[in-house]
Amino acid sequence: MKYRKLGGTGLKVSEISLGSWLTYGGYVERENAVNSIKAAYELGINFFDTANVYERGAAEELVGEALRAYPRESYVLATKVFGQMGDGPNDRGLSRKHIFEQANASLKRLGHDYVDIYYCHRYDQETPLEETLRALDDLVRQGKVLYVGVSEWQASQMAEALGVADRFLLDRIVVNQPIYNMFERYIEKEVIPLGERSGIGQVVFSPLAQGLLTGKYTSTADIPADSRAAKLDWMHKAITEEKIGKVRKLEGIAQELNVSVGNLALAWILRQPNVASALIGASRPEQVTENAKASGIELNEDIINRIEEILAN
Repeated sequence: MKYRKLGGTGLKVSEISLGSWLTYGGYVERENAVNSIKAAYELGINFFDTANVYERGAAEELVGEALRAYPRESYVLATKVFGQMGDGPNDRGLSRKHIFEQANASLKRLGHDYVDIYYCHRYDQETPLEETLRALDDLVRQGKVLYVGVSEWQASQMAEALGVADRFLLDRIVVNQPIYNMFERYIEKEVIPLGERSGIGQVVFSPLAQGLLTGKYTSTADIPADSRAAKLDWMHKAITEEKIGKVRKLEGIAQELNVSVGNLALAWILRQPNVASALIGASRPEQVTENAKASGIELNEDIINRIEEILAN
């Protein structure tokens, strides 16, 4: 496993990281979830991601418990705040009240004294940026959070946050967690350039387009019964015959390189220097083992150009 610096910080994270969205604490049975975390750690993955809203805290509890088997200094742990965690008017968002309450609740569920990265899960239109950033800065000063991040914020929103942080000498955003894969590329236009200029690294989710880029879907009429697409209607709708056709062509390139199409897709993401890590999901340890092989695969310019022709971008 290879490691990269996270944005402009000195923190090093594994090129492949393990998330818990839609899986741990949910439909993935506990044994497989714990074994997937164990497999990841043994493969050199040192970066684990969760969020308070994943199964309303159940994912945090499972991830925290599994990781307590290892020395705390040996891994990087991230969680998030923003989403609905109760029925009250202050049970969501990025107000000082919600951030403090959820940070403490997350630490309790995780069974840890601090998290390495604390993400603002989405942008909050209803809370002043200064209020949010001051609350996060206080958590950093208290030692409960080491680095501050955001997820799916627009480049303009991150730029404004950097300006507010610099004006009031508050801790700066150093990481962004956006969606990024061969079929979702919006961050290339503004987000990555901002990250390169401002020291914000990208930790991308859905790098395999929820399994589509592994080649396991061969037809929209033949979705495997045990797949997430079979269980989630919105994911099923995102799978099209056009995309499946592109994956078939990508498989030809992958075969030439003697790698899986999934590893080709991950290596394609990691061609971006501003991407610190590709965040995978796994319901079985075998999936972690396979995806970890993508670390260190380098694609030359000819291969990248051929991929672009297939993607028709």
